[in-house]
Amino acid sequence: MDRLAIIGGRPLFGDIPISGAKNAAIKLMVATLLTDQSVQLSNVPDLADVRQLLRLLEQHGTHITREGDRLSLHTANIRSTEAPYDIVRKMRASFNVLGPLLAREHEAKVSLPGGCAIGARPVDLHLKALEAMGADITLDEGYVIASAKGGLHGATISFPFVSVGATEHAMLAAVLAKGTTVLENAAREPEMADLADCLNAMGAKISGAGRSTITIEGVSHLTGCQHQVLPDRIEAGAYAMAVGITGGEVTLTHGRADLLGAALASLRETGLEIEQMADGVRVKKNGERLTAVDIVTQPFPGFPTDLQALFMAMMATADGVANIKETIFENRYMHAPELARMGADIHVDGQLARVRGVDRLKGAPVMATDLRASMSLVIAGLGAEGQTMVSRLYHLDRGFEKLDQKLQNVGALVERVPDSA
Repeated sequence: MDRLAIIGGRPLFGDIPISGAKNAAIKLMVATLLTDQSVQLSNVPDLADVRQLLRLLEQHGTHITREGDRLSLHTANIRSTEAPYDIVRKMRASFNVLGPLLAREHEAKVSLPGGCAIGARPVDLHLKALEAMGADITLDEGYVIASAKGGLHGATISFPFVSVGATEHAMLAAVLAKGTTVLENAAREPEMADLADCLNAMGAKISGAGRSTITIEGVSHLTGCQHQVLPDRIEAGAYAMAVGITGGEVTLTHGRADLLGAALASLRETGLEIEQMADGVRVKKNGERLTAVDIVTQPFPGFPTDLQALFMAMMATADGVANIKETIFENRYMHAPELARMGADIHVDGQLARVRGVDRLKGAPVMATDLRASMSLVIAGLGAEGQTMVSRLYHLDRGFEKLDQKLQNVGALVERVPDSA
């Protein structure tokens, strides 16, 4: 198992290419189960989560061809409607094959999901949405067993709270349901609109994606299409914060500032200069210390929970006190003790975290607990004095493509080393 060795204190200069969004790509890949024709996806990142999902799709009968960042996915026939535990437990998003399998084959047996240990994240909203569309669902020894004799039907589904996963899952199932489905209090993340754009290119009839009410007119079948995955806003935010803690000037090529939502204003408020350019997003920090800024995580367009840990790392050396409130997940401050090992002054009380900026962090051996927490430790290491060694690098490999190479190319002293070294 590899670790990442970081010698901090070096400003970053140059270009960092922003990959396709992981959170969009994996749902687009799942969507290809809905048609017996070939779907061509481009700008697909090479990540552990993507490779894991490809394993699952192959198990369902998908023929896969990959060339660089391009994927061709063709499921002429569903070979199996079962998604086994040994695959689904490794990546939560793979649970979303349930809806497409149920919509196309009218039956499915899918293991309950695993994933990062950042809270319960129950799937009850997913199952209630499918039941509203006529699915008969039982739970048996850790598996969801679902059937819909005669197919799914349209329904009006009002989510009690905003859920990205449940909104996407309901949309994936509803495109082949008979009649009209209306999703109320739907998630508004950019990845939602990207999924709808791809499904519409396949022949679906979806309107309102990216707004709080989404309407889906069911169709009898979908066709193949070509679709380009939108750029990863979380990766762009991560590298912007890396510049924030180190200083320097970096262009995030292919990045889009508009996808950052409320995080864009918060980053600018700290003192970072962020400008949308023709070739991407330019991020610059002068020699001055950043200003502490308060944030509250919220569904899009609010501040993303996936950037909370990273922002905390950047605030660890800001001028003043930053108050952070996490409202999405109940267990997403596990990175705070690791940052404290590097000298960060952080006090956590339930949903609230108070970060009092210190003059500098000091390198230390630290351990990642989940995907986004991992990147927060990398950011802290880039700004710290001395060497930081980040272990459990497999978390980072799930969501950041070629992380060490991208950082090396802008002047960071980082190296991937075997755990035994």
